Amino acid sequence: MLKGNKGEWSEIYTLLKLLGDGNLHSGNADLKKIKTLVYPIIKIIRTELDKDFEYILNKNFVIVTGDNNEVTISLKRFQEYTKLLLNKIKSSEKGTFFIPEIEIFLDDIKCKSLKAKSSVKTDIKIIIHDLKTNTQPLLGFSIKSQLGRPSTLLNASKSTNFIYELSANLNNEQINEINNTKKFVEKFNKLSQNNINLSFVNTEKLIFKNNLVLIDSLLPEIVAHLLILSSKSNKTTIFDLTKQLNQLNPLKYDLQYNHNFYEYKIKHLLTDIALGLMPAKVWRGTYDTTGGYLVVKKSGEILAYHIYNKNEFEDYLFENTRLIRASTTRHEFGKIYTQKGKQLIKLNLQIRFKN
Repeated sequence: MLKGNKGEWSEIYTLLKLLGDGNLHSGNADLKKIKTLVYPIIKIIRTELDKDFEYILNKNFVIVTGDNNEVTISLKRFQEYTKLLLNKIKSSEKGTFFIPEIEIFLDDIKCKSLKAKSSVKTDIKIIIHDLKTNTQPLLGFSIKSQLGRPSTLLNASKSTNFIYELSANLNNEQINEINNTKKFVEKFNKLSQNNINLSFVNTEKLIFKNNLVLIDSLLPEIVAHLLILSSKSNKTTIFDLTKQLNQLNPLKYDLQYNHNFYEYKIKHLLTDIALGLMPAKVWRGTYDTTGGYLVVKKSGEILAYHIYNKNEFEDYLFENTRLIRASTTRHEFGKIYTQKGKQLIKLNLQIRFKN
């Protein structure tokens, strides 16, 4: 019997919902449908136990092929079990749970597992009919669900630590007082009270810095300033922090013609992270097989964000992500330390979706 959390059950829900609807709806930055961007679904491809199963829409039926077998199931059954599954996911209060009522149907449609392998970026592939170009592209998606806990865009690790130098040395008593302060806003208030500024030195792992430089030569400095801003205030959304960064303009860009330097570069960073960039691996700018996200909203509605519609995808990432503070003990950041006569402190980058 299949068992999973809300996020894992959301992958099966996505399959049933899309087949029951028969259309893929694109969304805007506000998580609302773009009425002019809707695509009829030709087929959905899902990998089960290293085998590809195809779900082909044919009027009022879905033809399921794979494993040298073919079954035809009415569209009405998909729609009925979509409603049942959504209600069960919403009503569950457990971390992981069974849904016995849907087991037989899942067996009929060849669903033997809830989620794709963790090593695979693409959760689901969809062939759509683009009415504007009269083409049928194959689009790969990762599924992000709002039915459970907020999804993470960039996981925290030592690779995502940024190192800063203090503008002046503090004595041991001052260092201990700041290091023992848990809230980052208070920690930075104490630094300010001692007339201490931070200057970016490097990332803890040079691979991550080089990955950022590949996107834009000044991106390490931009992210470093973003982390300082988020540590000094209670603002966490990428949108708000970037707006504040633009007002301060720490990199002294020429803003007299209202170029959106910071927003443009941060959008590119978010897009590359979403489509393949990992901090500890060399990034060569090649996107993984997935090209976007399917977002399962709390209402059960599903919206598509894909590099196929680049502007909408970037806007969604930019307006729906925030910085999260990770475990300071696990990733060893947030405390002043001395190295080669210099007093340093690390801040950590972790990005999560708003819910």
